[in-house]
Amino acid sequence: MNVIGTVGLPGSGKGEAANVAAAADIPVVVMGDVIRAECRRRGLDPAEHHGRMAGTLREEEGDDAIAARTLPRIREAAAESDRDDGTVLVDGLRSTVELERFREAFGDDFTLVAIHAPFELRAERLGERGRDDSDADMAALRERDERELDLGLGETLERADVEIDNTDSLAAFRERVREVLGVDDGEAAETTDATETAEAGGDGT
Repeated sequence: MNVIGTVGLPGSGKGEAANVAAAADIPVVVMGDVIRAECRRRGLDPAEHHGRMAGTLREEEGDDAIAARTLPRIREAAAESDRDDGTVLVDGLRSTVELERFREAFGDDFTLVAIHAPFELRAERLGERGRDDSDADMAALRERDERELDLGLGETLERADVEIDNTDSLAAFRERVREVLGVDDGEAAETTDATETAEAGGDGT
């Protein structure tokens, strides 16, 4: 098994990295899906209760609750994958507690990849996704950054095994991600026109 986790501030490019993995038939496990599933199980709207539910799970089951619930999803994805190397990409690490849980579970088979992009560039990418008020966008992004950093994301970034600087072109970013994933150029699947024209910030995560 080869488990690759990604960590980065909002708009850094984690979503696009996941797109690159999926295009190469590498299973993608999104940690936020655990929270959304629990919201639905409790009859709550994930769009409204996602952040609150994340906190509730940590209070009820410990700070590593989301990572612990993600582990079986990772193993299942690896078992069902057609890839011989058993590579799985895990999108959404935040805290060092989650990092330690994955390293404890997978040992040397786990690699943490930090994706970096400066604030202004991340704000620009997020602003191009349909938002009209750039000042409000930047204020909201600063608040999101603060929330993520309060969860320990900054320290998690510092403990990454591999770093990707996402300040170049979308093509260059995708090439670097494929390199980290161990995907040959001929192995990478064709992406759709919509994905080709998207900014390297991915889905804003």
